[in-house]
Amino acid sequence: MLWGFLEGLLGHLCPGCGDRLDCPLLCSRCRAGLGAFAAGEMVYLGLYGRVGGLARALKYGRRAGLAPLLARPLAEGVRAQAWALEGVTAVPTLLPRLLWRGYNPPELLAREVARLLGLPYRRVLSRVRYAPGQPTRGRGRGRLPPDLFAPRARVEGAWLLVDDVLTSGATFLRAREALLRAGASRVYGAFLAVRDPKALGPYR
Repeated sequence: MLWGFLEGLLGHLCPGCGDRLDCPLLCSRCRAGLGAFAAGEMVYLGLYGRVGGLARALKYGRRAGLAPLLARPLAEGVRAQAWALEGVTAVPTLLPRLLWRGYNPPELLAREVARLLGLPYRRVLSRVRYAPGQPTRGRGRGRLPPDLFAPRARVEGAWLLVDDVLTSGATFLRAREALLRAGASRVYGAFLAVRDPKALGPYR
């Protein structure tokens, strides 16, 4: 309660609803409203219009402390699917972006999801090429280079691949392809937000 009061004095608003904070980082109403949805082989917290503020706060607002709060409902959603997972990994970012931000949001989420599920987290992939952010691009994976990601370790069995936002699905599909090349037999997805519900189509 005290931290929420102090954040309120500093002008911090809840990234979920824009109201004054009564709890650290995320208001009690938004905390209570967190829950996961499932679509075939994917789990997510909601459409971008509803939870996009949370994704933006984590990715651009430097509110890394949100990751454990948001990872918990994601982990509960994954557990409910009863997928036989061997481990958890994240869609990687380029080194300049990592140095500028100080962390990779998908990795923060993935590490916490793995901890909650009692699974290992591993950095299986590397991002080896630059591509413009997906909000500025058209749909379709053909517009992204096939070697956008590369395996950096060998894995076996089914793996959970975590990203912050599923936009067109192109980036996730390229990362999924690289994870399959790394030896995964099956790849499931977990996201904070989904911009385009059509991107869930292949996995329904």
